Amino acid sequence: MSETVRKTTIARLHHNAWITRDQEATRRFYEDLIGLPLVATWSETDELFGAERVYCHTFFGLADGSALAFFQFANEEDQALFGPTMPETPFSHIALKVDHDTQDEVSKRLADAGYTEPATFVLEHGYCRSLYVRDPNGLLIELTADHPDAEAISVTRAATAHDELARWLQGDHTSNNTYR
Repeated sequence: MSETVRKTTIARLHHNAWITRDQEATRRFYEDLIGLPLVATWSETDELFGAERVYCHTFFGLADGSALAFFQFANEEDQALFGPTMPETPFSHIALKVDHDTQDEVSKRLADAGYTEPATFVLEHGYCRSLYVRDPNGLLIELTADHPDAEAISVTRAATAHDELARWLQGDHTSNNTYR
């Protein structure tokens, strides 16, 4: 660990927020298909950024108490202002940890709801297996099931993380993923 960095005091992710154009489609996707319960809905009016904004803010809970959150604005101008489109790249996504049984169950629910390739796809990373799907807002969700040796793999990666980054930054781009 860098000498200038102290051990983090951040407990966990509280929530990650996005914009939705359709709260009910978002609820159906996250609650009915993915399995994240709707744990809070806030209907709010606030003075924000020089104007009164009316919005609905929903939270879908994860087991550790964190959440994925979504805003929808009552005013179409606010929706357009704050609701940019999601990036199309697969490298911008949210990864959620699941076990293999949950990953299989969600995959079946998605297929039953009409989500098939290319709308969903699986990547075997070696250290984990990932199921990817885009939500109704265009946000890419990754449901990741760890390799059985994930704890040992994490210890190994943590021990060499700084050296591996320095190696890569110096131009040695040799793969160090020996788990594929």
